[in-house]
Amino acid sequence: MLQIEKISKKYITGDLEQTALDEVSLNLRDNEFVAILGPSGSGKTTLLNVIGGLDRYDSGDLIINGISTKKYKDRDWDSYRNHTVGFVFQSYNLIPHQSVLANVELALTISGISKVDRKRRATEALEKVGLGKHLHKKPNQMSGGQMQRVAIARALVNDPKILLADEPTGALDSETSVQVMDLLKEVAKDRLVVMVTHNPELAEEYANRIVKVKDGHILDDSNPFQLDSESMTPPKHETMGKASMSLLTSLSLSFNNLKTKKGRTFLTAFAGSIGIIGIALILSLSNGVNTYIDDIQKDTMTSYPISIEAESIDLSSIMASGGPGAMHNKELNHNLDEVYSNGSTLEMASTMTSSFTKNNLTEFKKFLDNPNSEINKYIGENGIIYSYNTKFGVYTKDPNGTLVNTDGSTLSDTKDSNTTMNNGMPPMPPMGPMSMMPGMSSSSNNFEELLPGKDGVLASPAITDSYDVIYGDWPNAYDEVILVLDKNNEIATNTLYQLGILPSSEYKEIMNKIENGEAIKIENKSWKYEDICNKEFYMIPDSDTYVKNSNGTFKSIKEDTTEMDNLLNNAVKLKVTGVVRPKEDAKNASISSAIGYTKALTDYLINYANESEIVKAQKDSPTINVLSGLEFSPNSDEDKVKDAKKYLENLGVSDKAKFFKNITSSMQPTGGSSRPGAPSISTMSEAQLAGMLDEYLKSPDNDTLLKIYDAYISTGTYDENMSDFGAVSLDAPSSINIYTDSFENKENISNAIKDYNANVSKEDQINYTDYIGLLLSSVTTIINVISYVLIAFVAVSLVVSSIMIGIITFISVMKRTKEIGILRAIGASKHNISQVFNAETLIIGLCSGVLGVVITLLLLIPINSIIHAVLGNDTVNASLPFVGAIILIILSVILTLIGGFIPSKKAAKKDPVIALRTE
Repeated sequence: MLQIEKISKKYITGDLEQTALDEVSLNLRDNEFVAILGPSGSGKTTLLNVIGGLDRYDSGDLIINGISTKKYKDRDWDSYRNHTVGFVFQSYNLIPHQSVLANVELALTISGISKVDRKRRATEALEKVGLGKHLHKKPNQMSGGQMQRVAIARALVNDPKILLADEPTGALDSETSVQVMDLLKEVAKDRLVVMVTHNPELAEEYANRIVKVKDGHILDDSNPFQLDSESMTPPKHETMGKASMSLLTSLSLSFNNLKTKKGRTFLTAFAGSIGIIGIALILSLSNGVNTYIDDIQKDTMTSYPISIEAESIDLSSIMASGGPGAMHNKELNHNLDEVYSNGSTLEMASTMTSSFTKNNLTEFKKFLDNPNSEINKYIGENGIIYSYNTKFGVYTKDPNGTLVNTDGSTLSDTKDSNTTMNNGMPPMPPMGPMSMMPGMSSSSNNFEELLPGKDGVLASPAITDSYDVIYGDWPNAYDEVILVLDKNNEIATNTLYQLGILPSSEYKEIMNKIENGEAIKIENKSWKYEDICNKEFYMIPDSDTYVKNSNGTFKSIKEDTTEMDNLLNNAVKLKVTGVVRPKEDAKNASISSAIGYTKALTDYLINYANESEIVKAQKDSPTINVLSGLEFSPNSDEDKVKDAKKYLENLGVSDKAKFFKNITSSMQPTGGSSRPGAPSISTMSEAQLAGMLDEYLKSPDNDTLLKIYDAYISTGTYDENMSDFGAVSLDAPSSINIYTDSFENKENISNAIKDYNANVSKEDQINYTDYIGLLLSSVTTIINVISYVLIAFVAVSLVVSSIMIGIITFISVMKRTKEIGILRAIGASKHNISQVFNAETLIIGLCSGVLGVVITLLLLIPINSIIHAVLGNDTVNASLPFVGAIILIILSVILTLIGGFIPSKKAAKKDPVIALRTE
């Protein structure tokens, strides 16, 4: 039962006010066919729209089965239309891009009915109106009568209690009109049917109740329905279900609509993709440039790691103080009227001296090895490389069979006065750490450790990618090495002599000619790769060059050719596994020596030295020098005198003779013997020389012994000895190289080191020279400027794209106004309408994004060709990254949704009555 109680409705347009309904009251039965007659403007259509919930009344109440609608909101009216009311319109109001079946299903879709049930009920409804064979036709493929029957099927499919028909036969011929009226009469047997018509004949023939309306008032009712208001229960407020539409349905509606306008849809998507294409091209170019810059950064940072030495010079501090030229450029703070002093030179000397620092790399290594250290986030592909000052010599035999030390020390005929004596002690005043003396080098000058890779890889890709292997292969074991040529397949001739590939006697002849001022011409020679690789090299750890004396001390045998030759029998034979040459475009051809060995050899040497006899002996006696048996750093001059006397007394005859000869020669004036007639020292035998030393030691002068100790016998330190013996602790590297892949990460690592220094004692702070920072301080700024410019272009493209999509969506809303009215009439809410248009913009955005990416990929082909032609190389390649493409597609969808947000909201707010009248 439907009750209309004193309902009024006015339309106000500017200053014009028109009354459509004026306190109309009408009660309608649950089962009857009511025809509302009246002239145009009488209010009959307004009354129908008020009953159907399409139009809102200003006052009064509409009561449906005891439920008052006075407090209904938009969503309540939507539910009412969807569950209670079915509409049949004069112009059918079918959605043209949907099939007949889909048009009928639409009301069920909004009701939330499952897909299977929707199809079954819609099919049954169409069969009832005689259209069971036309399910998949489009409305434009049917006659007017068929379309009206589809509209009736759609109105009935939800089994509404009220069917409202607005001039259902107005657009039909007489025969078809009769068919539709017969159908409506049949429907009215079990529900309320209210029909608005201008045709009194049809009303008289088919309706069982006729209500005449004029000027907003009811003039006549042929079969009034009177209610006993006293016996009725007061109306209550209650909703009538819920209308909903899934996203999939929204997408289906929008997709079907877009399919009917393929050309317009493509143009719309293309227009929307223009902004995406612009962004994608900029992103591609930016990606290409950034990849190129990253490669340069990576290559640069491989060549210039952050290098931290155990002992270093802080060049940054020197540069900060103004450098050597500061004294000439300092600000003048006095008049030019007198002679003034300038202390800049001394201040600079002070700065230079204070710039020598020692780094506690043991503690810093603990920091680096901690996986939770902040610095580990910025480490590059080549990681952190710890270097150790391993001591070894590499020996070989030249073509004449002469033993050659590959560091070049055996190529000279003369021996430096600083050579080592058989007891391991220097016969002349030391010139610094013993490792720096001839014959005591840390390793052969022509051998260099290769940059290791990650996870145990012996040669980093940063090295292997920069060299062509022209014979053999890279080393894979500790006893394998690689021969490194220059880009012309050449090795310096002096290096060939040092490596024993050319005879050392020939080198000595050349040097004699040069000293004599003779012009020389070096003949070019060549060797087959396999011949060079068959060359035998013998690696002898420095710890093996010391042998134990009968008194428990040790002596060096480095100057004893026979002893060194014997060591070759047990030496590690190094195999040359291949020959490499820098690539033409090599970016990290950084091997500076002729022979490259791997970290595996370094590890072997460290373990070997730590297990050697001399290292263990020195560890067991940390206060006694195992070379001399003397105490390290005696506390007093008396102890030094005692040690000097003890040392000299323990020398053998030969050593005493050599020592006496050395000190006597150094004390004699230039030109010969100290007194006339004295026998020449050079003619004395070893026994005579040794006897003279023994005679002196019977009553030595303490001052002379002290001078002899300081000049010739100083025992050095424990650490110096351990270093000379090749003992290395893995916890105490000699240097640390930290590799990064970008300047930004380099800066972050520098900041992490600053944070580390702020949290440790002054003694443990790390000082190093940032060479790459000094050389390339402006590169980061340039890169940032380029990035900002690209971002600006992208921002413009985004704004243009958003505005364009908003305009396109607004046009779509204007074109689909009637569809909005149809959807609202069958119960779609404002949210559902907004959802449909959002779905359409989503599809367009998706198509725009995909189209933009595809077009960009096609455009990149000629663009890259142009870039390569302009640059003359293929180092820069514009490429759209996969992740970037996905992000752009998502961005396109988001921008489309944002651009279509206002138009979709505008669509949702359209008055359904006005929308239905739009053509």
